Amino acid sequence: MRRALLAITGLAAGTTALVVLKGAPGTGQATQGLPATTPAGTPARSGPATTGPATTDATPQRATATNRPTGRPGATPSRTRSGTGTRGTPPAPRAGSAAPPSTTRRVTGPVISTEYGNVQVRITVSGTRIVDAVAVELPQGGQSDLRSARVDDAYSGTSGAVVRQQSALLDTVSQATATSDGYRRSLQAALDRARG
Repeated sequence: MRRALLAITGLAAGTTALVVLKGAPGTGQATQGLPATTPAGTPARSGPATTGPATTDATPQRATATNRPTGRPGATPSRTRSGTGTRGTPPAPRAGSAAPPSTTRRVTGPVISTEYGNVQVRITVSGTRIVDAVAVELPQGGQSDLRSARVDDAYSGTSGAVVRQQSALLDTVSQATATSDGYRRSLQAALDRARG
């Protein structure tokens, strides 16, 4: 009987010590401002408040060597799972790890006059890579419409020959030699401007 009484007394003293340590000033626990009773008149639960971002462990902290108060004013034990550091602050960026600013730009080549009409090309460059090509102007009228459509289909767009080859070294489109040549010349000038 005496052992049971001593065990209960020891348990009560240990629980009281934990509550006192958790509620001591400077430990930063959110339970300090809770009322002593809930609206129904039942005692309020002691423990960490459940409001705010869920960045700490869901299990209650035990008084161990890793999370006891250190005795320094304002020292707060804290463990997080979010990978943002032990105190909830984001890690400092490493030198050279920042992404380079976006360098996407559009460059338009000159108008090239062919025997069937004018040809002009505009490219979109991201960094040093061509990501799109557009025929701004192509010969129009009669057979020129068909030739221009073939050249545009073969060379232009985000999956056309210009983006695949990453240069103006393109195969001539069958039965559209003059238009293909004008497209390549305007494209080469646009590439020179983009790299210069």
